[in-house]
Amino acid sequence: MVKKIKHDAYVKDLCEKIKPHYDFLSTNVCLFYNKKSRRKRRIIAEIDVLAVKKNNIDVYEVKCSNRLTKAKKQLKRIKRLMPHVDNIFFFCGDSGLLYDLTEEDLEPSQPPLLLVPSSPSIQTHKII
Repeated sequence: MVKKIKHDAYVKDLCEKIKPHYDFLSTNVCLFYNKKSRRKRRIIAEIDVLAVKKNNIDVYEVKCSNRLTKAKKQLKRIKRLMPHVDNIFFFCGDSGLLYDLTEEDLEPSQPPLLLVPSSPSIQTHKII
C-alpha cells in the first residue's frame, strides 16, 4: 500500500469540493514537449487539476503551503502553453483558500485579487 503524500490529499480534497460545478475533472495532467528529433518527449508542465464545464476549461494549481509566487510561475507557463484556458486558480491546502488568478497578468509581484473560503459552495470575495 502506497502512503499518500499531503499534496495528493489536498488535490483530492479540492476535487471533492469542485466536482459538482464541472462536467469533467482530471488530475496530474502532464504537458509534453514533442520535438521531432532523436530526443524523447519530455514533461514541460503538470496541471494538478484540469476541470471542464461545457466549453470552459479551468486549471487549478495546488500547493501544500501558501507559495503563491511559485504557483504563479507554474500557472504562467501553463497559460502560455494552453492559451485557450478560461480560468486559473491557486489552492492552498494548509489554509484551504482558493485564489482566482484569472484576471491577473500572473506576475509574481501582484497580490491575489479574489479569495474563496474552503466551503462546499464556491463563492468569491474581494480582498480589501
